[in-house]
Formats: sequence, C-alpha cells, structure tokens
Amino acid sequence: MKIAIGCDHGALDMKNKVVAHLQKKGFEVLDCGTHTKDSCDYPDFCGAAAKAVAAGECEKGIVLCTTGIGASIVANKVDGVRCALLHETWSAKMTRLHNDTNVMALGAGVVGENLALEIVDTWLGTEFSGDERHQRRIDKVMALEG
Repeated sequence: MKIAIGCDHGALDMKNKVVAHLQKKGFEVLDCGTHTKDSCDYPDFCGAAAKAVAAGECEKGIVLCTTGIGASIVANKVDGVRCALLHETWSAKMTRLHNDTNVMALGAGVVGENLALEIVDTWLGTEFSGDERHQRRIDKVMALEG
C-alpha cells in the first residue's frame, strides 16, 4: 500500500517518525513535505497529500500539523477525501469501520509519539465494514461535494 503524508513545520518531527515507522512495516510512502522546520503553510503540504489520495496515486493519506485541525480541514476540502482528525485508537478503528476514511489527521502537539504510531497502526489495520447502512451514509456525505 502506498501512503501519502504531508505536514507543516510544527509536525515535522512527528511526520518523520511516522514515515520511518511506515517504511519499517513495508509501506511505500509519498512524502509531500515539508522537509524543514522553516515556517510554512500547512495547506501546501497537506493539500498535496490529500490530492494524491483523491487522484488514486496513493491508497491512503496522513496529514499533520500542530493541532491536526488545519490539516484535517484542508484534506476535507479535496473532493473524494474523507479525513478524520484522530486523538485515540477507538476513533481510528471506528472511522475506518463506519466511514471508510481514506485520510487521517494527527496533531503533533496533541498526541505523543507512541500514541500517534498506535493510532496510525489501528487506522491502517482496520478495514471498512462494508455494511449497507454505512455505505449509504458515506454515499450521502460524498454527494455533498461541489
């Protein structure tokens, strides 16, 4: 599986740890940046990661900023993306089971490194349930796109 990842300067260290973790587990990673701690704008890098997922270049995406809020807003502006901002593993599991999210967001200032990696593993390791009621709801959400 190929995963797109993007962050701003406030989440660079966590992004690098997530990238190393994913690569160690055998995932291919498209690193959309940023690559320095110079102040930058999260829409540039998180948007690129979300667009890679929407275009089918990557199966899933991970976006990060200090709170995760801006990163998740940006990702959800991209048609075809369903992004969940995650702070714990139960929501990571449920958003895959019920919402079939294809992008997740993390706040580097909100969750610690160990928890972040657990959230990533839970999210990536959970398949969509495929239940008709959940698919119906997803279809209604996606129909709201412009």
